[in-house]
Amino acid sequence: MGVEMSGNTFGKLFSVTSFGESHGPAVGCVVDGCPPGLALSVSDIQAELDRRRSLIETSLSYRNEPDQVEILSGIFQGRTTGTPIALLIRNQDRRASDFTRIDRVFRPGHGDYSYQAKYGIRDHRGGGRASARETVARVAAGAIARKWLNETYGTVIRGRVSQIGEMVIPLRDWEDATRDNFFLGDRNRVDDVAILLDHFRQSGDSIGCRLEIVADGVLPGWGEPVFDRLDADVAKAMMGINAVRGVEVGDGFAAVGQRGSEHGDEMSPEGFLSNHAGGVLGGISTGQPLVVSVAVKPTPSVHLPRRSVDVAGNPVVLRTRGKRDPCVGIRAVPIAEAMLAVVLMDHALRDRGQNGSVQESRMKAPFFRALA
Repeated sequence: MGVEMSGNTFGKLFSVTSFGESHGPAVGCVVDGCPPGLALSVSDIQAELDRRRSLIETSLSYRNEPDQVEILSGIFQGRTTGTPIALLIRNQDRRASDFTRIDRVFRPGHGDYSYQAKYGIRDHRGGGRASARETVARVAAGAIARKWLNETYGTVIRGRVSQIGEMVIPLRDWEDATRDNFFLGDRNRVDDVAILLDHFRQSGDSIGCRLEIVADGVLPGWGEPVFDRLDADVAKAMMGINAVRGVEVGDGFAAVGQRGSEHGDEMSPEGFLSNHAGGVLGGISTGQPLVVSVAVKPTPSVHLPRRSVDVAGNPVVLRTRGKRDPCVGIRAVPIAEAMLAVVLMDHALRDRGQNGSVQESRMKAPFFRALA
């Protein structure tokens, strides 16, 4: 296996290579390693892209892209062939002229400065490669992974917004997270969130949020010691999402205040008695729900004046014009779900390839079935 240096490919047996920029002709990806025979159509992928796009209806995005996916290869007579699957999403709402005023300045909190420092050149149109626009390709790839996982193992991946700013939103019903465009998991809080977001929209500022992503139906045994631990790869996948500043698995940082007698998940013949570990022990899945929390920073694009410098080092004052997103993290729910699906499918294939016979025997054992 060759060394992929440029950081555009994720995964080993199930790998995703994305391409494209915010205001280029298109974004897309090449998905390699999907087993043959999976029934796959445009509608399977489009459904997930539409979930990512749904927040346009609540005015959380200034951009109105149709996000229509095209399958260019890897499918024959409605099924995957085992060859690379190329997916393309064309950019229709391109307004590069909107960004000409920032072509020589660095926006605070964005990747403008770091990209310029690394490459000596940057695409200033909406952030170029650093834009969240690229994540539409990840959602498309994740749609393939989550369908394969569900049909093969019954794995179900769900996400929700569990906190916006200081507003904590306990889970009431996972079905609620599919009924509104805020992915809240409590339909009774929709109006509260709408009022909060409108406050930040009117004030010209923004706010961060916390997401919870849960995968049920994860088989025990997925994950590789030592450097490819399942939780380590999940953390890498989540940290690779734009604006993510923190990742927790299970109780995460709350473990700092816990005792060993509390945090260690006890077991009985009927299964685990708690899930503080979040479904991973020793870097390998336990069969319990895999629970991941993600912290997303407030978008740095605000209407308030912000100090910065231009490419010559001269001081400037910037403020975002026009429509802006008061809480960009809400739109990350389908993206985080997709990346978790990609990680799980990659590790499921790796476990099946190395430990296929063990995988079969472990699922026949009553004890392992109980724990799962």
